[in-house]
Amino acid sequence: MKHNTQDWYLEHAGSDLQYFHYTQPFITETGELLSELTIGYHTYGTLNEKRDNVVWVCHALTANSDPIDWWTGIVGAGCIINPEQHFIVCANIIGSNYGTSNPLHINPKTGEAYGRSFPSVTLRDWARAHHLLREHLKLERVDLCIGGSCGGNQVLEFHLLQPEVTRRIAVLACSVRETPWGIAIHEAQRMAIEVDSTWQVPEFGKGSAGVRAARGMALTGYRNYESYARTQVDDKEILDNFRAASYIRYQGAKLDKRFHALPYWYLTKVLDTHHIGRNRGPIDKVLNSIKIPVLIISIDSDYLIPVPEQTIMATHIPNSQHEIISSPFGHDGFLVEHERIGALLGEWMG
Repeated sequence: MKHNTQDWYLEHAGSDLQYFHYTQPFITETGELLSELTIGYHTYGTLNEKRDNVVWVCHALTANSDPIDWWTGIVGAGCIINPEQHFIVCANIIGSNYGTSNPLHINPKTGEAYGRSFPSVTLRDWARAHHLLREHLKLERVDLCIGGSCGGNQVLEFHLLQPEVTRRIAVLACSVRETPWGIAIHEAQRMAIEVDSTWQVPEFGKGSAGVRAARGMALTGYRNYESYARTQVDDKEILDNFRAASYIRYQGAKLDKRFHALPYWYLTKVLDTHHIGRNRGPIDKVLNSIKIPVLIISIDSDYLIPVPEQTIMATHIPNSQHEIISSPFGHDGFLVEHERIGALLGEWMG
């Protein structure tokens, strides 16, 4: 078996990464086949005697399965989701290079990295994989399933796939289906990746130019006009090397060190498949079928997945509570505004 370049990226997967190896065939929603499935995941805390203190966290696009690493102030000692009180689980999504099966993994049938032959998966497949891990961990009930951005999309699917499992859910800055705006942004990022002639080579250091450009595009959507005006205005009158330009290049280089172009390209394709009504019926009826308590949190300056997307949920989910946070940080507010999010969660959770 040849060297697996996946190893280069696991240093960014978070400490104490665990693995679940599902040795049966995993058939994706599109009908394609993974002969086996590996899921990287993290757990924190201890399962109580009643086994009713499980909090399942769903991570966003390029995060890892260690929520203490990326959701500072929400998950961790002294936070609202506390390992001293909760048994916390977070699973890495299919296609990510942080421990779960992805295009950089070795295909056992060929002894080579999957590359572009990696099966097409959907966001619903991500949630199906979460349930496989849950069953492996022998967790019959989840007290709270929570996530932001595409993590929130996973939360919706997690509940809809097996409604009897979750007691309550909390979703932040997400939607009931991928929007044309979101799909257009993802396609633009993929086009940037594809311009790099090495993006399909499953080796460390390949596809760098493409992934840097794609990340730069993404950063214009994760934040907004106000956040850039607050932090990226130049102090001097210059003609080049502007602060905002340097920031975009820095963020692109930063992602390039921890993420390969192939998994990034695949993950954006998965985002496009999100649609809770697919094969279930009209979205309003699907939402109306959610009877458990639901907390919906919006960021008022989010241009990527704006407030009206969450209002759809609040309108049709019977037992929902919708809170809108005023923030200058745009879509990234669900990661940054931890004090206000924590306060809302604490009040809602009782």
